Amino acid sequence: MAKPIRRAVPSSALRRFLASEAVGGMLLMGAAALALIIANSGLGHAYHQLLQAETGPVLAPGLGPMTVHLWINDGLMAVFFLLVGLEIKREFVDGNLAGWDKRRLPVLAAAAGMALPALIFLLAARSGPGLANGWAIPAATDIAFAIGVLALLGDRAPTSLKLFLTTVAIADDLGAVAIIAVFYTGTIDLTALAVAAVIWAGMLAMGRAGIVRLWPYLIGAALLWYAVLLSGVHATVAGVLAAIAIPIVRTPGAPDAAESPLHRLEHGLAPWVAFAIVPLFGFANAGVSLGGIGPGSLLAPLPLGIAAGLFLGKQIGIFGTTWLAVRTGIAGRLRGATWRQIYGVSILCGIGFTMSLFIGGLAFPGRPALAEEAKLGILLGSFLSAVTGYLVLRFAPPHAQYANEEDRLRDEIASDGDALGIENRGAP
Repeated sequence: MAKPIRRAVPSSALRRFLASEAVGGMLLMGAAALALIIANSGLGHAYHQLLQAETGPVLAPGLGPMTVHLWINDGLMAVFFLLVGLEIKREFVDGNLAGWDKRRLPVLAAAAGMALPALIFLLAARSGPGLANGWAIPAATDIAFAIGVLALLGDRAPTSLKLFLTTVAIADDLGAVAIIAVFYTGTIDLTALAVAAVIWAGMLAMGRAGIVRLWPYLIGAALLWYAVLLSGVHATVAGVLAAIAIPIVRTPGAPDAAESPLHRLEHGLAPWVAFAIVPLFGFANAGVSLGGIGPGSLLAPLPLGIAAGLFLGKQIGIFGTTWLAVRTGIAGRLRGATWRQIYGVSILCGIGFTMSLFIGGLAFPGRPALAEEAKLGILLGSFLSAVTGYLVLRFAPPHAQYANEEDRLRDEIASDGDALGIENRGAP
């Protein structure tokens, strides 16, 4: 009798990333739930007072005195965006998005998954004055939250689905960063922006000169963050710009290189971001008071537009584009995944929690009532997407090609080193 195949798989950055994101996603769910409980308890007033407590000097005139909330959203989230930038660069240079043959399907799916939610939002919220600025709120996917839900399914979700979700979300993050930089930037201080450009050019020059120590780049990243903060561009964009300047050593088909600055920094930041920064952001931003909220509140143009964009726009845009790309031969179908499973993952992409909350805070500055309505829509749309996506995947039958567990494990191991595990183009 043949020995069963062991589940151990060669180490890879993506598997470690999926594992940390899954645990981080569960922590994020817990932090968000705790914030909702506290905000709707006798501690609600103290919760909001703590977030607005002044804890630092005026770093930028447009922000005023630094508060706990500002340190989290403008400071710690810059570290989150630094990690996002590192992940984007790694995937585009040496990962599942290296080459247009690998990028085609997730980039097309991500683009449609951003455009359609924005369109649905604008249609739903068109009757509300001043609401159009929130068009990008339902356009983003929360990778940690979505992978956390996938992790609850265990082996019912094949590796190709997890890789597809990850690459779509990474491409989605790139689009969200571009949206923040272009559409949610106020008055520009050209002098500060020029200083930021000089600092960034210096960081790029260090990479070209072969400097591999991390500390010069970290100092440059801190200076870049402050210059961007003063410029009027949102400071978190500095995190992505800094990531672009971090050198990477390509390791095709192998685990990360120990001498690669990007890989070292990514692995150093990942636990802090997944287990501390993102849950802290969720706790600081998910505390919505639900008192007096009824069906009428949920059907108001702003929350309805956001929830519909996340729940309907994401699944229609991503699944529809994926189906069309496969049927027309533009891309191949995901190996080992049924159409029902692909549909389930498309629904999970409607979990827009972290990035949607972040954009929601930028969309309505100085209008706290609208910001709270936006949070309500984000929570509703993300909750519907999480529960529905989970149920679709939980009860979806596995791919018929797997006659036994050994076949499934062989395919899982193969897909780990084979981009997205996509079959040849035009596969039925």
